[in-house]
Amino acid sequence: MSIMIFPNLPVKDLEAAKKFYTALGFELNKDFSDDNAASIVIAENIVVMLLREEFFSTFDSRTIADTATTVESVHALGVESRGKVDELVDAAIAAGGKEAGEAKDEGFMYGRAFFDLDGHHWEVMFMDLSAMPQE
Repeated sequence: MSIMIFPNLPVKDLEAAKKFYTALGFELNKDFSDDNAASIVIAENIVVMLLREEFFSTFDSRTIADTATTVESVHALGVESRGKVDELVDAAIAAGGKEAGEAKDEGFMYGRAFFDLDGHHWEVMFMDLSAMPQE
């Protein structure tokens, strides 16, 4: 069975959010994008849906989290190398995002994090299971 995940994120400025995510090297799927939403392909089975806040509110009547003062969630992406971690986070910062804390290096695991333009928290990590300490 193939499972896909479609995180839906509210955004204040859809055009700016599309530019941000495509600057990270992710693809915009125009077939599932319109004036209210943008489909961003992160990986084969991961597609982030960026939704204008007004449109996002039609899916849930609760108040949209203020990501400047509250934690909504943390989205974690595993990538193929330490270099890819740095490449992706550096691209996010160059595109207007903000680094979220210091890099974490556990030897077998390396990660960095960023906030996108709307304050959504993304962790990017590489894990080398062959170098993981054995107990």
